[in-house]
Amino acid sequence: MAKYVMMWQTRSGGSAADNEASAKRSLAVFSSWTPPSDVTFEEFLTRVDGQGGFAVVTTDKLASLTTEMAKFTPYNEFTLYPVQEIADGVGLAAEAIAFRDGIS
Repeated sequence: MAKYVMMWQTRSGGSAADNEASAKRSLAVFSSWTPPSDVTFEEFLTRVDGQGGFAVVTTDKLASLTTEMAKFTPYNEFTLYPVQEIADGVGLAAEAIAFRDGIS
């Protein structure tokens, strides 16, 4: 199961009235949304400034995650980071260092 950290930031740039309408529409879309069964939201966090949020998600179906983000791209800009547990990352980094150390 692959793990990702999803970050989103609210799109803005219109007038205050445009941004207000976009926020209302975004909340209406979100209230009708249900995550797909093949994507697990381990953590779902909102920024306290109201400008976006973060989610830690796991899935083997990256296409499903892509589809879910696309549903909200009129309202948010997304960045998706593939991540792994720190112990796994440190072990792999140690292997890479050992490889480089073995080259004269």
